[in-house]
Amino acid sequence: MHNISLHHVIPDVFAQQHIESDIWNKDVSFEKGKKYLVIADSGQGKSSLCGFLMGYRRDYSGDITFDDKDIRTLLVNDWCNIRQHHIAYLFQELRLFPELTARENVEIKNSLSAHASDEQINRWFEQLGIEDKKEAKVGHMSFGQQQRVALIRALAQPFDFLLLDEPVSHLDDSNAAIMSEVMMGEVERQGAALIVTSIGKHMMLDYDKTIRL
Repeated sequence: MHNISLHHVIPDVFAQQHIESDIWNKDVSFEKGKKYLVIADSGQGKSSLCGFLMGYRRDYSGDITFDDKDIRTLLVNDWCNIRQHHIAYLFQELRLFPELTARENVEIKNSLSAHASDEQINRWFEQLGIEDKKEAKVGHMSFGQQQRVALIRALAQPFDFLLLDEPVSHLDDSNAAIMSEVMMGEVERQGAALIVTSIGKHMMLDYDKTIRL
């Protein structure tokens, strides 16, 4: 996948409102290999945008296309392929399995494509400072630690686009910088695009484009 485009997309909840936005009701494209920061105030539809791009939500008007194909025409098998091989996603609310260990949460994703070796997964845990938490149940970890586990899970697959919804909201500047370095290493290795959303604190990167939602 090389291009994601939105053509006059507007969430249904905003349909009768006047919205000042660089995305809603505009023509916007995200291209593979580039880095984007999407800044939004709370309640402006940031998580809705992510839901639209991942196919979890369809309560919008307008058109979204992946390489010129309207995503409303995609079948379940198409979405399975896209989520396994083309778009990786770190949810704002993380959606980890609290009863499983950090390692098990990553292995569930990795088993779908066998993308990352055990050595690579162990290296990510070490780089992110949570090597000692691999066998800990996620439900017993802090939210900041869970954010790092969720990043590892997102990286444990092939992708053309990496979508991160407020990925460093609960991290200090030092850990956020480490997370950015680890994440960009895999983004660059895969030649992928990066889309980061934020309502405030965000990864300090050299973005190709900053967009206000």
